[in-house]
Amino acid sequence: MVKKSFKQKLLPLAVVSSIAIGGLATTLSTPAAEAENNHNNGKVKNVIFMVPDGFSASYATNYRWFKGEESLMDSMLVGMHRTYSVNSEVTDSAAAGTAMATGVKTNNGMISTSPDGKELKTILEASEEAGKASGLVATSTITHATPAVFASHVASRANEADIAPQLLENEVEVILGGGKKYFPDSLLNEAKEEGYKFVDDSKELANAEKTDKLIGLFAEEGMAPELDRNETKQPSLAEMTEKSLDVLKKDKDGFFLMVEGSQIDWAGHDQDAAWAMKDSEAFEDALAEVLEFAKKDKNTLVVVAGDHDTGGMSVGGYDKGDAKLEVLRNVTATGDFMVSKLTADRSNAKEVVKQYANIDLTDAENQKIKVASKPDIAINEVISKRALVGWSSTNHTGTDVPLYAFGPGSNLFSGLHNNTDLPQLMAKAMKVNFTPSK
Repeated sequence: MVKKSFKQKLLPLAVVSSIAIGGLATTLSTPAAEAENNHNNGKVKNVIFMVPDGFSASYATNYRWFKGEESLMDSMLVGMHRTYSVNSEVTDSAAAGTAMATGVKTNNGMISTSPDGKELKTILEASEEAGKASGLVATSTITHATPAVFASHVASRANEADIAPQLLENEVEVILGGGKKYFPDSLLNEAKEEGYKFVDDSKELANAEKTDKLIGLFAEEGMAPELDRNETKQPSLAEMTEKSLDVLKKDKDGFFLMVEGSQIDWAGHDQDAAWAMKDSEAFEDALAEVLEFAKKDKNTLVVVAGDHDTGGMSVGGYDKGDAKLEVLRNVTATGDFMVSKLTADRSNAKEVVKQYANIDLTDAENQKIKVASKPDIAINEVISKRALVGWSSTNHTGTDVPLYAFGPGSNLFSGLHNNTDLPQLMAKAMKVNFTPSK
């Protein structure tokens, strides 16, 4: 595919033996039939990189118990990767994403820019130079740190208004997520003139046909958590992923697609175990779409890697060894949503938590919610304690993160890697010319 420049119209902007790894019991070696099914020796035409933001080994373990059986990722586990940034043992999404997109570590907060301000070439940009199509999908704003690092360069992740035009300058064919507020009408009109079709709800997305370029912006800011999505007209992550594949597979030269389950991380920041598990389920649903495509295509490498751990989640907690993840299956709303249903004096907390979490609050729990400075965290703590899911933080942690792969080239990802290895291995699998910036 020959890329048509967008810059002339926009100003440049400055997963049969089981072992345990960090609490994650799963398989590292697979039966011959499964290995054959992995098509490990085929040619790599497409790469689909899926990022469950904030997802670590403890999330994987808790999700397996929540689901009641092994996840799709379990049979894909090939290794682990290290996540630290240049200026901290604990990375943020911008620095971790930059490493996974460019092969270069940077400071927290920076988007595909080196600590000294140099723009860093990304695996998406290298794929485009090789004639491949590209796509970005997220449930955050599409200008948020992880999607942004693949097709923009700014000194601060906060500059989302500067990121949006760069996604179009880079001619990313599929752009799906939240963040409509960062795409003014003038920018969308320019995009439409360049052949992009614009959609803003799940029905329009489903009906989007006969287009090679697609922008879907489904919320002014971040999209709804999966637990609360039925209150909106927004598509699921799986629906966005399926449509992305429909569009991108038209390119005879192949494609690079990044899909982020953004809100696993947001749930971790809120210590909302039910939200974390439900958005992990939504991510797995999207992965199912990807694996179905890859198994049929046989020339698609699928890589799955969280960018870091969020919240220091544990399997069991509060001085008790058991875990009771079935508690979370009864939760039908996030803590944030439950707070929106509280009265001003929070006198209806018992009723709200019973309705949306099927939990009968004790008087002590009820009082704690009533006086909490952050009632959402207080509600989430009650639910986590009932499920015996522990937390050590409301921020990121520096633990190593599981690395999963499927398809031709998946053997390249075996072992313990640095996050900077990932784009280089994807490029090697695709036979795309990509040398990380010095």
